[in-house]
Amino acid sequence: MRGLEKSTFLFLLIGTSLAFALVLWPYFGAILWAVAVSVVFNPVYHRLLRSTPGRRNLAAGITLLIILVMVIMPATLIGISLIQEASSSYAKFQSGEINPGAMLRQAHAALPPWAMGLLDRFGLGDVDAITREITTGLANSMQMIAGKALNIGQSAFGFLISLGVMLYMTFFLLRDGYALTRKIGESVPLPPDMRAMLFEKFTTVIRATLKGSVVVAVVQGALGGITFWILGIHAPLLWAVLMAFLSLLPAIGTGFVWVPVAIYLLATGAIWQGIVLVLVGIFVIGLVDNVLRPILVGKDTKMPDYIVLISTLGGLHLFGMNGIIVGPMIAAMFIAVWHILTELRHRPTEPDETGLPPADGL
Repeated sequence: MRGLEKSTFLFLLIGTSLAFALVLWPYFGAILWAVAVSVVFNPVYHRLLRSTPGRRNLAAGITLLIILVMVIMPATLIGISLIQEASSSYAKFQSGEINPGAMLRQAHAALPPWAMGLLDRFGLGDVDAITREITTGLANSMQMIAGKALNIGQSAFGFLISLGVMLYMTFFLLRDGYALTRKIGESVPLPPDMRAMLFEKFTTVIRATLKGSVVVAVVQGALGGITFWILGIHAPLLWAVLMAFLSLLPAIGTGFVWVPVAIYLLATGAIWQGIVLVLVGIFVIGLVDNVLRPILVGKDTKMPDYIVLISTLGGLHLFGMNGIIVGPMIAAMFIAVWHILTELRHRPTEPDETGLPPADGL
């Protein structure tokens, strides 16, 4: 009967846990970002708590206000501007004011003979065919962006609800995060050292992802967008967002955007603009990652770039923008679990109460 009771309780535990996860799934993104933001801003909360001893609500409230001013409001303003710029660019593309075919033919005509011969050798000399392909691709992309912008505008109410849930959760995670973490740790059926290692890996990856990847991406995108705006390149905010997104992916980076634009500027006679863009791209945007990331991440564990790239792309494919955090976090937890297994298998076996070593290890 005891075995039946255990099986029934285990079934009840798994069933209720799955049902609870199903209930929370519509707000998975809001909860995930609440956890991530609370982990990153937890040192700020504790610093304020030391200044206001015993007033946890006040410290959490001030931290939440800082998050609103530093993160939420700027991101909202940028999002609104991005939607407006995407819609305007799509309208100009539809009206022919933006003509990628004419720009490509202009760049091709300005190339020296050796460059044209090189393009012919690789089968890229047919400008009209390439123009049709690029125009079709851009038309589909612009239509998709405009459609996404319209969907975002139509689902503004749902976005506000998710934002409210995220801020609400962030407040309580800041205020009660330590007690909640301790309760969860006590419920996990693992030895204390394993729990500590997994929780440490979890917080390390979130901090490294947000501080060392997202912040660097924002800075690189902002620098690229400002440079494009100064040089008079159309839709600098769209380019800035694209550069910020690509900078999240190792081995791709912002050069995927500014290098072709610099080549186009140089090929069409905009010499000083092209030179400025190359210099800024190499010595400003390119060095931000090497300078800023070590300062922000500090001694946090850094996964190999190929694992970050694959896990981020896979996370984006499965979870959308939430995959920026979920992908690397799953990869890091996978590495941590196998690292624990390796340590346990090579740990010296201890004798049991009989004085004999265990018959079998893990």
